[in-house]
Order: sequence, then structure tokens, then C-alpha cells
Amino acid sequence: MAILDILEFPDPLLRTIARPVEQVDESIRQLVADMLETMYHAEGIGLAATQVNVHKRVVVIDTSEDRNQPQVFINPRIKILNDATMEYQEGCLSVPGYYEKVERPSAIKIAALDTQGEKFILEPDGVLAVCIQHEIDHLNGKLFVDYISTLKRNRIKQKLQKERRLA
Repeated sequence: MAILDILEFPDPLLRTIARPVEQVDESIRQLVADMLETMYHAEGIGLAATQVNVHKRVVVIDTSEDRNQPQVFINPRIKILNDATMEYQEGCLSVPGYYEKVERPSAIKIAALDTQGEKFILEPDGVLAVCIQHEIDHLNGKLFVDYISTLKRNRIKQKLQKERRLA
């Protein structure tokens, strides 16, 4: 396993739309293992392949308290189940140190493949539903900062660029 580099906003590669995984094989399982190690190392709860500059539709998530219940979603597709929404304070490994409230659908259904290529369906709620939507946004070239005002987004962008210059 390896710890991968995480792209940071405003890197234009984060806007790349990920391609479907054609076949769940050993290279995809290795990517999943590396993504999980990277996510845990960075103390995140979710990571999309796009964030590590691999533009395939792969997401890893672990919202458990003990950080021992990894979930893998390959070629995920979500369906919004109703009009109810919830607001959640979101952060992102690609936008380190910044958190903003984002409103998202509260009830979703997700269909995806697991690491064996088997299809499964879940109807998550709460933090897991938010995290899944956040990570699928990454696969579609979208970031949580796209949900906030242009002024806030530009401030975050400028601060991150300044921090990188000083590093």
C-alpha cells in the first residue's frame, strides 16, 4: 500500500470528470487499498479517486467512530428519494482546514460495485449520505466550495495559495 498525494483546491485536475471503471481487477483493488491508507493517514472520512489524480469512478469512505469500517463504492450512482434536505458542516481533504455549511438531499439511494465487482444498493442517511454525495461530486468535477458564495470561495482559494507559497 502507498500514501498518495492529494490534489488541493484550486488545482484544475480536481475539475476532471472521472470515467467509469471498466473492470474491477487487481489494479482497482490496489487503488482502493492505497486510497484507504491515504484517507486514514490524512484523517479524512472519505476520498474520491479524482482527489489523488486518478480519474476513475472510485470512492472510499469510513464514517465509523473507530475508523475500522471502510466502505468502497465503484461506479456509484445515486438517486434522490425525496425533497427533504439537511445542512451539514463539510470539510474536504482537498480544501484543508476549511469548513462550510452545505445543504444536500437527506434521503438517497446508491447503487455501486464492491471490490469483487458485485453490485450492491444502500439507502444511507445522516453523515454517510452527506459523505457519499460529497465524494460523488468529486467524481463529477465538483467541490463543496462550489456550494458557497463566490466571495467565500475566492477567499479560501487565496488563503490556500498563500499558504502553499509560504510552505
